[in-house]
Amino acid sequence: MAAFDEKEYTQAFDWSIWKRLFPILGRFKGRYLKMVVFTGFTDLLDAALPLFQLYAVAHFIQAGTLEGLVPFAGTYLAAILVESVLVIAATRQTMHIEMYLGRDLRRDLFQHLQTLSLSFYNVTPVGYLLTRITNDTNRIAGNLAWGLNDMVDEIIYVVSSFAIMFALDWQLALVVMLVVPFVAALTVYFQPRILDWNRKVRKINSKITGAFNEGITGAKTAKTLVIEDQSIRNFKDLTGNMNHSAVRAARLNAVYIPVTLFFSTLTVAIVLLQGGWLVKEQVMEIATLSAFITYAMNIFEPLQRMTNNLAEFIAVQASIERVTGLLEEAPQITDTRSVVEKYGDAFSPKRENWEPLMGEIEFKDVTFRYPDGGDNVLEHFSLKIPAGTTVAIVGETGAGKSTLVNLACRFFEPTQGQILIDGRDYRERSQLWLHSNIGYVLQSPHLFSGSVRENIRYGRLDATDAEVEAAARAVSADKVAAKLDKGWDSDVGEEGGCLSTGEKQLISFARAVLADPRIFVLDEATSSIDTQTEQDIQNAIDHLLKDRTSFLIAHRLSTIRKADLILVVRDGKIVEQGTHQSLLRARGYYHDLYSKQFAEENAAKVLGA
Repeated sequence: MAAFDEKEYTQAFDWSIWKRLFPILGRFKGRYLKMVVFTGFTDLLDAALPLFQLYAVAHFIQAGTLEGLVPFAGTYLAAILVESVLVIAATRQTMHIEMYLGRDLRRDLFQHLQTLSLSFYNVTPVGYLLTRITNDTNRIAGNLAWGLNDMVDEIIYVVSSFAIMFALDWQLALVVMLVVPFVAALTVYFQPRILDWNRKVRKINSKITGAFNEGITGAKTAKTLVIEDQSIRNFKDLTGNMNHSAVRAARLNAVYIPVTLFFSTLTVAIVLLQGGWLVKEQVMEIATLSAFITYAMNIFEPLQRMTNNLAEFIAVQASIERVTGLLEEAPQITDTRSVVEKYGDAFSPKRENWEPLMGEIEFKDVTFRYPDGGDNVLEHFSLKIPAGTTVAIVGETGAGKSTLVNLACRFFEPTQGQILIDGRDYRERSQLWLHSNIGYVLQSPHLFSGSVRENIRYGRLDATDAEVEAAARAVSADKVAAKLDKGWDSDVGEEGGCLSTGEKQLISFARAVLADPRIFVLDEATSSIDTQTEQDIQNAIDHLLKDRTSFLIAHRLSTIRKADLILVVRDGKIVEQGTHQSLLRARGYYHDLYSKQFAEENAAKVLGA
């Protein structure tokens, strides 16, 4: 998903994009108001500080006396203390906005992701989602806290300073203002270019970090393939590009900073020249001139920062658009309002209204094609599966064996037709009601960080330790815990990284058993388990699937011979259906698959012997 991160936002300020974020920003309107008030008063005091200089020059230096110095010093100190307190108060509000806005954005995104349909995850890369939840939310929170605080700070300070300068001497103030457009033009020209090259440096630096990671983690592969020279050349290209980008940014800065300083110094020189003449003509006091010089020296830095912040605000629009776009992503499968009112939703289920699920499933004139288009996968398909039936679905890899199961589990919905559960269209009841009655064991199971016991308990969170261990023993998953140092309390690692694929499948199977579902789905669940363990688990399956509606997506055809119904899938279509014996007698596609696999297994046994 690097392409998503590489994209930069270049269009001008777009108010409609920012308005999409207002519902979330509204939660912090009190904090924003306090931040603006505290920052505003800080800037007013900061803008007034040169007036203390004016007073000191006029009443002490020019007057040649120290009378009143103590009260003056006390007032000045009090002003500094008040400004410090205001800075602390404004900083607290800004930090709160940054931390809690980022938190709320991540929470809202994560919660919304739980509501999205399986089809969304089929077409959306994980890297894209992680970038939205981490990088983009951090960027938004930082800019809408500190960036906005800086903008308020700069605007109020510049406006206040010019107001005081005009009050002191409007002619000198005009001189300063005449130089401002030149500095603004320089900033508008240079800052976006400097920002662009610095972004390129950051992007290339990320690639260099990735290259370091690949070079270290893939060192063994690189050596066995003898591609060290290629790796070094690629790394040199990256560092060369980064050096080029960094030099370009440095050159632009090397021009921009001295030129800006030149105009700033030129302004001070003009103020000194004009002001000196006014002082000589006794039209202006030297105290006023000293204050004016301070204002002239301080006015340009906030102007430069303001332009830079505007560029950052425009750039952050990309993050806002991506985050709000994800928040506005509508789930393809939703419950109707009446269903939610009766049965609740995923976050507020009304379990007291849930009817018991018996397990009868009927496909009634179902036509289906995937949301991203293409041909129909099913057309006018009808099939009634009585409760307690074991249905096996077989076919070559990529034939579309999971489609029927995904429809039955309501991970997708029919394009036309109905799917009935216990005689009622399953859209008349909540998704959570159905999913809570399904036990799903995947070919590549996912384990969460935590212990063996905790991962099994995800099947039913209120289960006791004894129930967890009993479910594990039913499918031989207790052998996994027995091998580990801390037994049931052993950490499985991130995504179960400390376990083999077969061990993860056993734990996943125990989790499904603990849930005690009415519908079982085993998606090639024994494909990565050794022959002995497969035999143990097959015995458990025969017992556990009794009186439950079950779908077995099988690669090894020897494991589904006892199924009540076998559906044979080829090129996304169901081409045959029946029992194991009837399909063999038909001598069709299933017969060919079975014969071929039987021969391969026998050959493997002979070679193994």
